Amino acid sequence: MTQTSPVALVTGGARGIGAAAVAQLRAQRLRVLFTYVPGFDGTPADDDAHPLDLRDPAGISTLFDAIVARHGGLDVLVNNAAVGSATVAGFSPDPAQQDALMMQINAVGTLSMCRGFLALRGTGHPGPRKIINIASVGGGIAAFPGFALSDGMSKSAVAHLTRQLAAELTGPEVDVFALCPGATNTAMFRASTLDPMSPEKRAGFLAALPKGRLIEPVEIATLIGFLAGPHSTVLHGAVIDASMGLGVRPGLVTEAPH
Repeated sequence: MTQTSPVALVTGGARGIGAAAVAQLRAQRLRVLFTYVPGFDGTPADDDAHPLDLRDPAGISTLFDAIVARHGGLDVLVNNAAVGSATVAGFSPDPAQQDALMMQINAVGTLSMCRGFLALRGTGHPGPRKIINIASVGGGIAAFPGFALSDGMSKSAVAHLTRQLAAELTGPEVDVFALCPGATNTAMFRASTLDPMSPEKRAGFLAALPKGRLIEPVEIATLIGFLAGPHSTVLHGAVIDASMGLGVRPGLVTEAPH
C-alpha cells in the first residue's frame, strides 16, 4: 500500500456492518483503522484497532490525536458504532437510563466524531474527504410502530446531522452522506428483533421482508465503499434508503399477520 492511500476510520468496526466495511475499504486499498468497545467486542488482534467509548469526549480527542500523530490526518470517517434497543442493556440494565444512553451514544457520539473529524486535515490524498454516517431505516427514513422510541429518535438525529452538515459544507473539501440500512443480518438486529420471537413468528417476519430475506452486511459495506470513493460527490447531503424497499413500505413488517 502506498503512502498516498487515503486513511479511513470505521467506528464499531469489530463486527457486523462495521467489520464488513473495514474489509471492503481495505480491499479498495485504503488504510483502515477501526474502533471497538472493550468488554463488548473483546480485543481484536489488529494493529489498527482502537478502543473507544463514544460517551467519552476525552477518549475521542485522544483517538484523533493518535491518528494525526501516526498518519498525519484522516480522509474518510464511517460513523457506524451504535447501540440498539437490546444491546444498550449492556451499558446499563436500568431501563430508566437506556433512553439517555441511546441518544448519547448514537446521536451525540456521532456528532462528536464529526466535529473531531472536521477539526483535522486530510492526508493530502486528492479529492474531497468523506463523512459516512450509518443511521437506520427506522427513524432515518420511516416510522415503525412498536420499535423503541429512543432508537428511532437517535437515528433521526443522525439523518438530520447529515443534512445540516451538508448544508454548511458546500465547498469541495468534504462530502457528507448517511446510509439507512433496513433489516440487516447482524448480531444487534438479531438481539433486538429476531431473538425475542418464537420460531413461527420469526419465519413470518422474515417472509414479510422485501425480497423475503435479511440484508447482508457486505451489501451495506459495498455502498460504504462507493461513498468513500471518488464518484460519490454528486450524492453530497443524501440520506440514502438502503432498506431494500422497507422504507417505502414499512407496513410489510409492522402490519403483516404473523
